[in-house]
Parts: sequence; structure tokens; C-alpha cells
Amino acid sequence: MPAFFHHLSEVLYQVLECVGVNPWVVEKRRHTFLHREAAWDVDAHQAGRDTTYFHFGSQSEGTTTPGLQSDTDMLYTHNHINIMFSWADWQRGRMNLLMVREEDTPPQHYLLQYISSVIPQPLTHYYHPDFVTDSQGRVFYSNMAVVRVMAAQWGDEHMRHGPSNSFSEDLDYVVAFYCKTLPCEIMSWFTRMQHGYWPSQETLQAARRCGCFLVPDGHHGSVNQEIEWRITPNIIERLLMFSLNMVPIKCLVVLKMLKKQEFVKHMNCVNCKFTTFHCKTALFFTLHRTQQTVWIKSRLVECIVKCLQTILEFLNQGECPHFIVEGVDLFDGKLCQECQLSLEQAIQGMIQDDMHVLFHLQSDGLGQRLMALPYEVRAYPGDDVNAGICGELVKDMFKLYLIKVRMACSRLCNNVADVYTSLNNEITMLEDLAVNVRATQYHTNYIKFIVKCLMSIKASVTSSSCIQFGQPLPPDIWQLYGESLNTDVASSKLKLASMHYCRGELRRAASVLNEVEFDLVDSVQPVCGCGIIPFNDKLSKAFCEYTVQNYSHEQLTKKLAFCVRFLREEKFCAPRFLWCEMYRAVGDDVDHRDVNERDWMDWAEVDARPFLLYLQYLTYRSLGARHRQMEAFYGLEDIVTSVDKLHQLYHRETVRNMFGHCCELEGDVQRALCVYNHSVYNQPRNNAANWHKQRLELMLNN
Repeated sequence: MPAFFHHLSEVLYQVLECVGVNPWVVEKRRHTFLHREAAWDVDAHQAGRDTTYFHFGSQSEGTTTPGLQSDTDMLYTHNHINIMFSWADWQRGRMNLLMVREEDTPPQHYLLQYISSVIPQPLTHYYHPDFVTDSQGRVFYSNMAVVRVMAAQWGDEHMRHGPSNSFSEDLDYVVAFYCKTLPCEIMSWFTRMQHGYWPSQETLQAARRCGCFLVPDGHHGSVNQEIEWRITPNIIERLLMFSLNMVPIKCLVVLKMLKKQEFVKHMNCVNCKFTTFHCKTALFFTLHRTQQTVWIKSRLVECIVKCLQTILEFLNQGECPHFIVEGVDLFDGKLCQECQLSLEQAIQGMIQDDMHVLFHLQSDGLGQRLMALPYEVRAYPGDDVNAGICGELVKDMFKLYLIKVRMACSRLCNNVADVYTSLNNEITMLEDLAVNVRATQYHTNYIKFIVKCLMSIKASVTSSSCIQFGQPLPPDIWQLYGESLNTDVASSKLKLASMHYCRGELRRAASVLNEVEFDLVDSVQPVCGCGIIPFNDKLSKAFCEYTVQNYSHEQLTKKLAFCVRFLREEKFCAPRFLWCEMYRAVGDDVDHRDVNERDWMDWAEVDARPFLLYLQYLTYRSLGARHRQMEAFYGLEDIVTSVDKLHQLYHRETVRNMFGHCCELEGDVQRALCVYNHSVYNQPRNNAANWHKQRLELMLNN
């Protein structure tokens, strides 16, 4: 290897640290996506769906950068379906599918034969669009069943790429069946791995306990393509990726950059494609063959070259073997011979040119960074790129959490008459799930979070009923509020303050509001689960830097402010003016709501910071504290009249409406009407300002 590779490796290692390939970001990505899996799992359990979710691929492994623009891959399994590797796996009362291979079945593929749920015997001549009967009367489950369901659900937005289905370019869904028994073509891998430098025996032992998945993807050249299912050892592959240190991770990221920019130039055929999975496979084989002493910081470029040489070996022999599944050629259906030859020549040129191609990589400005920084550079957790990535990951994770809370609220309001009873049932179900099911720490964290959110609603629903009927609050109400206050820095406390205000307990309300005001500093990040994206969605630098090395929910929620939500069943705990937000539809407005708006537009939703100011205005007005009252008024006015601040909000029309109400209370009816008109201009439909505008116009005309 050239002598300068040592110095180039050191600089490349540090540059990759600066663009988000470092221990902090990798761990944050992995923690985030494992938490997301848990949220999906628990929500499915709450909704009565027997499914389990997994995130695989670059985002969840931590092997990507912003410049690579990797999508998110989600796989979920239907647990009510029992996959039988042998007749011993049959289970009474479940949908049983037996894995079958014919002489002409392609490698890595199986047919799934339908077996009776009553007795261990095949069903014959079963007529259903999801099943295919062969000439022998055997019934097989079609992989097109998944496609039909997804196409019906997503309509014109449905896209299919191999086994994955999606409705956007950013997220791919794969429906799969879990097989707890590893088939022989995977079991042989453990024998092959006995001789080699990697993976470790501990990793292999853990891999033996992993199952595999069957995904709906037939072989491209098979006559039975629509009834074939491909086995894929995703869990084992993730286990292998999680066992790696930073050098092979950085090596894989560079291979992906080369693939995206350089390898694609040599795909002369439209249908030919060299994928990131080819890169990962080359890394795995290289790790297995190469001594661990090679995989160090000062030999990073050498490791990249060795991986390229592995790819050259595959191209030379015209076959890319699967690292785990025996008998599979990953070039089959992906790369024609012409493209293989072209790519082989290109990679040989890169190696012969002493990897100068690295200085021309455009992803994340890597090449420019290498040329501009011949001296030693250091990445640290607070670097803008690192902090920005971590901040986005944390925000997106809690946004998903709030979406799940919104969906739970929708179930509460739409499926039962008694919201209080339903809340108790939901909370009990979640607490039982945390105790009785083998939940991971990620599941436990999410369950604790959502229980706190539901406790807040339960406390508010209880208080609302007491206020409505003039009853005293029950003794346990303060325990409910206490258990729910730490969902974030503001929303639950603001609901407590609002309850005090509505009960006329003004000094208690003011005390809670002062506490929220103290905690709601500029570095706190607003988050909403309604599906609204502010015009200015930029995260604060202080918040991003805080998220880099803080992983626990307790730490992260200290820097988050969720929107405040009042269900209709909580309305007596909300200022009466906000009741109009729960009945904002005028005429046919309801018909003009998208799938997200159908939930939250029947509730009152408002950003935490402006609601704090509005509640302060009302509270100090009632207390006769004119100076504090006007401080709140001017603070709310500053938000409404500042384009930059207003564009950072999620529920802009509600904030305008609250300020309009303050103007009314100040006796400035003309300005209030102007504010409501402005609100309607920006949000013509499903806006409570329509009611307020009509009310003031009638008053002025009379």
C-alpha cells in the first residue's frame, strides 16, 4: 500500500467523524430506531393488532450520512400466522403455512402451503384470491396478497420495489412472516464461520437464537414467481452490524458513497443495479477473511481497498455469494455481464490510481473536506452536523410518540361512549404489558411515556366532570396530576394550570405558570404530533447539542415542549374561548380534512409557549395584576406580529385567535376583528376564527 495511505486514513477517519459517522451519532441512530420499533409494537398491541415491527437498513444501523439521503426501511410481521418449517411446528387454531421447496424452486425461496388449523393436514382446492391451487390440488399463499392490500390502502400513491411497498420515497414497508427455525441454507453458515477472524463466537451464539423472515418476493425468472417467498436473515445481519466498531462502519459508508457516485456511472443497462447490500456483503466477507489488526484507524483506506478487491473477486467470478444464505448469487437479476465488466474496470482504475477518487466524492462534501483539511481535524459531539443529526432524530422519535398518543386519543373518543372507562382500560393494558410481556427496555420507556400522557388526560377528564357539575375534586386527583407532569417541560403543567384557572384557583394557576415560564427557555424544542410542519422547522442549536450525549427519556424531555391538547371531554378544564376550537367546522369544512386532521380538529390544540402567555393574560387579568397581564399580552402580540416566530408554530390559526380574544378583552374590537380576518385569510377552512368573525361583525352592525 502507498505510504501516504496512513496519513490519508487518519484525515478521512476524522472527516467522516465530522459528517456524522461517529460513536455519538451511530448510537443515537440505533437507540432512536429501536425506540421507534417499540412504539409501533405497543401501539399495535393497544389497537388489537398482533404484529411486531423492525427497522432495518442504513438508518437503524448508523451507516449513513445526510448526503447519502438513505430511506427508512420497516419490516413488520403478522404473528397470528404460524410458519411451519416441519410438521412438528403445526399449531391448532392458527393459520398454518408450511415451507415447501420443489426441485425447480430457486435458491433462497420457498412456497407456503396452506395447512388446516383444525388438524395437521393440507387444505385442498381452496378458492380465494390470496391463494393459488396447483395441479395436485395443493393450496399456496400468494405473495401478491400483500400487494393487493397495500394498493387498496394507499391507492394511487402505492409504489412497489421488490418485496417493499411504500407511499413515499422516504419510507419502505415490508410485510413478512417470521420463521423461528433457521432453514438448512442458513444453518450451514455457522459451520462456514468456524474458521475466520470475524464474527466472534459470542456473536455466532447469539445469531443461533435468531429466526429469519419470509418476504413476498419471487425469483425474477421463475414460473412460480407470484407464490414464492424469499428467506432473509435480517435479524442476524443487524446483529453483525451492531457488533462492528467504527472502522468497518466508516469503510461501509465510503463504499456507499462510491456506489452512489462512481459505480452508478457504469450501469449501462436500465435494469442493472449495484446496491448497498452488495457493498455490505463485500464488507462482511472482507472482515471474515482479514485479521482484526488491519481494522484500525490508520489503515482505513487500506480496508476500503480490501473491500473493493473483494468486489473485484465477485465480478471476476461473475457471482456475488450471499454472506449468510448458501447457494445465492446476489448478482442474479441485478447485474448483467456487460455491467459487471464495466464496473470491474472502473474499480481496478480506482485502486491503480491510489484511491484519488476519494478526493472527488461529493456526498457531504467529503472530497472538498479532504482537500481543504490536510492537517489534523477533530470532531466533537457539539459539531453542527453531529448535533443537527441527533436533534432531528430525537425530535422525530418524540413526534412519532405523540402521533401514537393522538391515535390512542382517537380510539378513546371514537370507539366508546365512556372515555374515562376507556382510559382506565388503556392504562391497565399498558401496565400489564410492561410487567407480563417480555418487553425490552425500549418498550418499557415508551410505555412509561404513553401512560404519563394518558394519566394527564385522565386527570383532566376527571377534573372537567367535577367542574361541570360543581363537585369537589376526588382525593386521588393530585396523584394523577403528579404522575403525569413530566411528559415534557410544559404541556401537562399547562393543563394543570388551566384546570386551576377554570376552578377559580388563580394564585395556584399563577404559581404553576411561573414554574413553566422558568423552564420554557429558548433552547426548549417544540414538538407536535398532528402532522403539521411549520414553515420554519429549524431546530435550536442548544437543543441539538444537548441531544448528542443524552439518551434517557427523562433527560430528553427536559428540552421538549409538546403542544397542549384538550379533548372535548376535558373542555371544562380549558378556557371557554378554546371550546370553539373543538367545534371549528363551518358548513362542509369536515369534508376538507385530511387523515391526520380528522383526529385533532375535534379537539383544542395549541403550541405550549403562546398558550402559556394566553393563560398568563387571563389569570393575571382576573387577579388584577395589570403589569403582568400586559407583559403576557405584549409577549403574545410579539409572536403573532413576528413572521419568523409565527412560522415556527404548529397551530398558527389558534394562536392568532387567542390574541384576537385578548384584543377583545382589552376593548379593541376593531383590532380583534382584523386579527380574526387575518386568521381566516391564512386558514379559510376548519378555523374557529370564522365563528369569532361572524360574532364581532354582528355586534358591530347592531
